[in-house]
Amino acid sequence: MRDGQPMRTLVVGASTGLGRCISIGLAKRGAEVALLARRKELLAEAAAEAGPAAHAITCDVTDEASCRSAVAQAVEVLGGIDGVVYCPGIGILRRIEDLDLAAWRKTFDTNVAGAALFTAAALPHLVESDGSVVYLSTVSASFTAPWPGLASYTVTKAAMDKLVEAWRAEHPEVGFTRVVVGDCAGGEGVAGSQFMTGWDGDLLTELFPTWLSRGLLAGTVFEPDALVHTIDAVLRCGASAAIPSITVIPRQSPAATALSDLADAGGVPL
Repeated sequence: MRDGQPMRTLVVGASTGLGRCISIGLAKRGAEVALLARRKELLAEAAAEAGPAAHAITCDVTDEASCRSAVAQAVEVLGGIDGVVYCPGIGILRRIEDLDLAAWRKTFDTNVAGAALFTAAALPHLVESDGSVVYLSTVSASFTAPWPGLASYTVTKAAMDKLVEAWRAEHPEVGFTRVVVGDCAGGEGVAGSQFMTGWDGDLLTELFPTWLSRGLLAGTVFEPDALVHTIDAVLRCGASAAIPSITVIPRQSPAATALSDLADAGGVPL
């Protein structure tokens, strides 16, 4: 990073949910931010909310040419890249035996291949600036048991975690950090998370009690500002410090703790 200059940051998946919260939050902390996602209208709205130092750039992470073009546009408007935050994550709610090839490809394309393609496009600029990349991961990929119904999401996020390690092994001159995120509020209205869009309501109703009884849900959420603060601190370190992984989870509520204890004791039917 350049001393005393605004941090030049690309936030991928910035049109809704946590990506939107992060891009707006970083801009309000003084960063110059390029907001990247597929939906141009939502991006423009988010950029307007972030302020004059924010720029909306369309990008499809599953398209290699789109990744290269978006990075080139971002470098043109920002003058370089100090940091990247990769937020996209597709989760298909479906029993594992019902996941077809198209479903597996869809989740792998965004959650794994997209992260690799975009990082590759941004790499030369990150090397030049001693920059960093932050990837949003999830507790379901590494800390909790797999969530029934979300196998493709859990498996691909776990693969992305290993991808981060692979980038770090081959390019130690750049900072690569996995940020593991627990239950977090993700905005309201159109700015809210689209993660559950298209889910089967009947299957969700069937599986939700299992998620609760197995203690997979924290029973509370933390506000996005805590996540923004964490990511901002990681990016400002650049490649000067090795930060392999950071976890941000809510403080567990007494009710959730009691439910988890009851489930462990066999008192809650699964």
